[in-house]
Amino acid sequence: MPVVSPPIEDGALAISDGIIRAVGPWRELRNEWPGTIDDLGEGIVMPGLVNGHCHLDYTDLAGELAPPREFTDWIKSILAARSSWGFSEYAGSWLKGADQLRRHGITSVANIESTPEILAHVRAATVLRVFSFLELTGIRSVRPSGELVGDALRIAEGLEMIGRGAIGLSPHAPYSTRSDLVERVAREARQEGLRVTMHVAESLAEFDMFAFRRGPMFDWLKSQRPMEDCGLGSPVVHLDRYGLLDANLLAVHGNYLWRDDARLLASRGVSMAHCPQSHAYFRHQRFPYRELLESGVNVCLGTDSLASTRAAPGKRPQLSLFDELHAFQMVEPNVPPKELLRLVTVNAARALGWRGRAGQLTPGAWADLAVLQEKSSGRRAEEVVVTHRGEVAATMVGGDWVWQPS
Repeated sequence: MPVVSPPIEDGALAISDGIIRAVGPWRELRNEWPGTIDDLGEGIVMPGLVNGHCHLDYTDLAGELAPPREFTDWIKSILAARSSWGFSEYAGSWLKGADQLRRHGITSVANIESTPEILAHVRAATVLRVFSFLELTGIRSVRPSGELVGDALRIAEGLEMIGRGAIGLSPHAPYSTRSDLVERVAREARQEGLRVTMHVAESLAEFDMFAFRRGPMFDWLKSQRPMEDCGLGSPVVHLDRYGLLDANLLAVHGNYLWRDDARLLASRGVSMAHCPQSHAYFRHQRFPYRELLESGVNVCLGTDSLASTRAAPGKRPQLSLFDELHAFQMVEPNVPPKELLRLVTVNAARALGWRGRAGQLTPGAWADLAVLQEKSSGRRAEEVVVTHRGEVAATMVGGDWVWQPS
């Protein structure tokens, strides 16, 4: 199932040096491409899934935090829960999350890195393609924004050759990041050709803070950050004012938009990552999917962290894009399976600048695959995929099988 073209019955892939060289019916490829043959039997071979937003180092907080009344209460809770963690706790939690992704057919992930000291270790220890976005906040820091960004760029330079993937920057959110830091990140990212991701318009509290200078977030932060940037428009308008909205930005959440925000995002080429299970956990208003789509915004899905996912009785949640698709379909039941599948493949790859390399099975793309050993039984292959639950039968990254249950 190439995704960008119709499924191929009795299909085959030719792979060498970690790259897909040819795709087509087995009868056509078998004589052209000699070498070792892996016959996977009945099932579906599809691109490895691409996770548009994650916090791997929060994996061990799964089911630990009850849904809060106010978004600001959750922020305080997660800061408290992490306060006693050290290197081993963060690294162990990160790697546990990466293993869950691998088992669920996710081969690429956009991950927010709040603990850069573990990155050399964990990136070297995972088989996944991790786009590590170095988190920046700084509202309590007295250090100039240039120093904060400079430190992040030096860390990025040291990590570029470790593991698969890439490095970018992540000013955390408008409310937790000084405006001069947002402006500095925007300028440096353009100069260095770096991609950026940022939580944007996630909560009503954030929207009220920027649009109206009111609400629990404004009251909580007014003694911790300058508030001259509030009362001037929505969080999206705020970021545009400081030059962050462009085609290299992957905005995350976008739950509370105002008037022309969707069209503004589209005009700047911004992509948006939606996290359905996290969205339900916080009981946000309905995600403006149709508004974003009709405006021309590239939308993808992410898992977010397990610290903001509801735990079912007797079952700890897992990092799975199949679960995110299920949650999304509960709210948007009329979205066709083909469109759903693009949210976790080609759309997410485009958001990371990996268009044509990840999220599709085409010549020249990375040999990143997920295998489902399920028959279509008269259903279209896309429908089988988007209704799948649980782990996959196998996962390949760069031409190597990295997950095959014994």
